Amino acid sequence: MEFSEIKQWIIGIIFGVFSVLLVILPGQGVQHMFGAVSKDLPQTPADFVPTIRLVLITDTHNHNDRVANAIDTAYEMFDNAEPYAGIDGFFGLGDFSSVGGENDYINFVAALKAHVRPETPVINIHGNHEFKNDNYYEYFVNNFGYEPNTYTTINGFSCIAFSGERSLTEWTFTPKSLKWLSDSIADAEKNKTDGRAIFVFQHPHPWGTVYGSSVWGDPQLNPILNGHPNIVDFSGHSHFPMNDPRSINQTSFTAVGCGAMEYFELDNNFLPGQHPDGYDPANEMCIVEADNDGSVRIRGYDLLSNTYFCEYYIDDVNDCKNYPYTYNNMALHDKAPVFPADTTATAYQNESGEWVISFTEAEAAPGYVVHDYKVLITDEKGKPLLFKTFVDDYFVIDDDNTADFRIGADTLESGKTYKLLTVAESAYHKFSKPLRVTFTAQ
Repeated sequence: MEFSEIKQWIIGIIFGVFSVLLVILPGQGVQHMFGAVSKDLPQTPADFVPTIRLVLITDTHNHNDRVANAIDTAYEMFDNAEPYAGIDGFFGLGDFSSVGGENDYINFVAALKAHVRPETPVINIHGNHEFKNDNYYEYFVNNFGYEPNTYTTINGFSCIAFSGERSLTEWTFTPKSLKWLSDSIADAEKNKTDGRAIFVFQHPHPWGTVYGSSVWGDPQLNPILNGHPNIVDFSGHSHFPMNDPRSINQTSFTAVGCGAMEYFELDNNFLPGQHPDGYDPANEMCIVEADNDGSVRIRGYDLLSNTYFCEYYIDDVNDCKNYPYTYNNMALHDKAPVFPADTTATAYQNESGEWVISFTEAEAAPGYVVHDYKVLITDEKGKPLLFKTFVDDYFVIDDDNTADFRIGADTLESGKTYKLLTVAESAYHKFSKPLRVTFTAQ
């Protein structure tokens, strides 16, 4: 290893440790530590008229048919939209590839060229999967025709698309690339904002902000983004679903997790890397609209069901003292889930012999979700047979109102009656009253 590489590596480690120390201090970006309190969460005013509309996709991982569908659907949605029509830019937030091979670039670019209209800007960045290939820079420039770090202005809005550079691993940004991000933000604030939001796009989440960022976030980003309230930062990488309300978080800037277009990942009892039933396919896109006075509307759209599933409105991104989407304020407005009075449960064996237990879902507060269920199954005499926590399939947008989980073939016996005790937990750890029902194994 050359001395310059060793020096860069040491600087990167020091910078990373310093970043972690910053974000765990009060007020420096950990989502639990900020907390404006408002009477109600904001609703988009009827007279909101954007002056920019961007469509964001992330983590497509070679599913270029889904990319094409997202682009075509977005044009159909907004070509004749009132009071503001059209799309002003498409942004891809990385991991369009699997292992970073050049064919992945070629196929992705082909899908973009076949579906994005010539007049619409389209900007992409690197994700960690592109960094798996040593030729990531050459492949990017040759196929996209622009730099991986791109700072552009669209309709008067500064758009900073940050790929960074790979250092010793695919996970670490170099000090040089982080300086580019910092300098770009400073330039945007000095010369080009006029009260408008500044949009920043990169692949990993800023650490300790949105859902999934404690595992799939990068703490090197936080010191650069902190203290810039007009920044709205968009990221992917985690595959954590965008319709979880924790996918927006405001500290001294606004962070938004944009879901994924391949599969979902979640946590269970704070253990990440969970892939519950229904996690694949995923097909979410993020629609961003803003006006010249600092207002921003962010909406999540599910391309499988053709449904909007979340909407957030920020009246003035510059007013961090009145941010509505702080962790504390979002938790305050969350409510304990409620089971319907007529809740029932059933059990049957699937083709693999596993028992599938189903019961009526608990109802979450409007705009919130039931994240998981704690379940205890006993026999008729109350002897415990199984305790399980399972994640609800809230990331699947459909009309199914049942919660389902699978257990081993030898857990129950056909024809016998059992008791089910369950508690529903919301995204912000509010717990329902215990539900007790009986069911007979079919």
